[in-house]
Amino acid sequence: ASGWGRLGHPTRGQAGTDPLVFSSPPAVTSPCKILKCNSEFWAATSGSHHPGAEEAPEFCTALRAYAHCTRRTARTCRGDLAYHSAVHGIDDLMVQHNCSKDGPTSQPRLRTLPPGDSQERSDSPEICHYEKSFHKHSAAPNYTHCGLFGDPHLRTFTDTFQTCKVQGAWPLIDNNYLNVQVTNTPVLPGSSATATSKLTIIFKSFQECVDQKVYQAEMDELPAAFVDGSKNGGDKHGANSLKITEKVSGQHIEIQAKYIGTTIVVRQVGRYLTFAVRMPEEVVNAVEDRDSQGLYLCLRGCPVSQQIDFQTVRSAQAPEGRARRKGPSLPAPPEAFTYETATAKCREKLPVEDLYFQSCVFDLLTTGDVNFMLAAYYAFEDVKMLHSNKDKLHLYERTRVLTPGNTAPTGTHPTLWVALLCLCWLCLL
Repeated sequence: ASGWGRLGHPTRGQAGTDPLVFSSPPAVTSPCKILKCNSEFWAATSGSHHPGAEEAPEFCTALRAYAHCTRRTARTCRGDLAYHSAVHGIDDLMVQHNCSKDGPTSQPRLRTLPPGDSQERSDSPEICHYEKSFHKHSAAPNYTHCGLFGDPHLRTFTDTFQTCKVQGAWPLIDNNYLNVQVTNTPVLPGSSATATSKLTIIFKSFQECVDQKVYQAEMDELPAAFVDGSKNGGDKHGANSLKITEKVSGQHIEIQAKYIGTTIVVRQVGRYLTFAVRMPEEVVNAVEDRDSQGLYLCLRGCPVSQQIDFQTVRSAQAPEGRARRKGPSLPAPPEAFTYETATAKCREKLPVEDLYFQSCVFDLLTTGDVNFMLAAYYAFEDVKMLHSNKDKLHLYERTRVLTPGNTAPTGTHPTLWVALLCLCWLCLL
């Protein structure tokens, strides 16, 4: 809907307790029905972006119905970013169109998009194309990559690779242009293995390019549109500089934000979501006050208290270790993998024994779900597509313990350590 650009920006909080807006208890399926409210309002008002006097009563009726729908789901949506954006947006639209909060709430007739609607507009001012405006003043921008997949595994903008617990809601990205928040939930009841069950992306309003837009995905629901039903940046002249493309229905979408030179890939693999982004360093570092900014996983990595080291948990990856991890009374994974069978399975899709391969093995042992092998495979495929430095596609396991802070030191390939040890031994003979 038009006039959506003044939605309130989310407030920042502490990760894990109050990230971005509120933190909600992790749940496998969300009872919040804001997506349904959004789609009903969009269906009722499609084609009425600028309602005239004769259409205002119907538009106001749709707004009141929308507000009524949000009130019905308010209790279960307290920690939902899309919900809070919708509530602020309704208030804005009520004021803009002089709508009374009292009145009929029956849904008006459905409308179809007229020819030439902004959904199909392809023209954009140059300011809404990051690379075109950038090249005028300096050299080509440097791009960075961040990805989250599996149990979950995080590759930061600085190519640090971590396996984290991070249960509940956490901010992945939080800068001047967009916010990304993920919610990770236990894979099995009582298990410490978690995976991403919900993802919310807020693209903030930007000059004459795009209105503020919210994208939200959750388990078994990967929409090919923003929460208001649109597929681009709204009613501004450069709306098409933000666009969603569905690659595989219900499994793979891509969001191009050309005005900030950013590409986002979201997938559903099995029941869970993966996230990957390619973003210019200038956009990555565009924050009001970096020193006082809260945690932002793609930039700072996971807190040390939330990190899991492959080497220290290997003993727990044996069948008896898995039983201790979940507790003897809890159900077993759907398929029990040994280290050997997990290694063989992962090698089918990931022949190079890098950290994506190790993540695959780790996830099969901790979850028993073969879809986690596919999550690691697609995460690496996204790296190949999005990472600007093809020499840094593979990352290898670090051999030193984590240093204080949120990042791990750059490590050395294990085979190099073996070679050095052998050389030292020969020197002593």
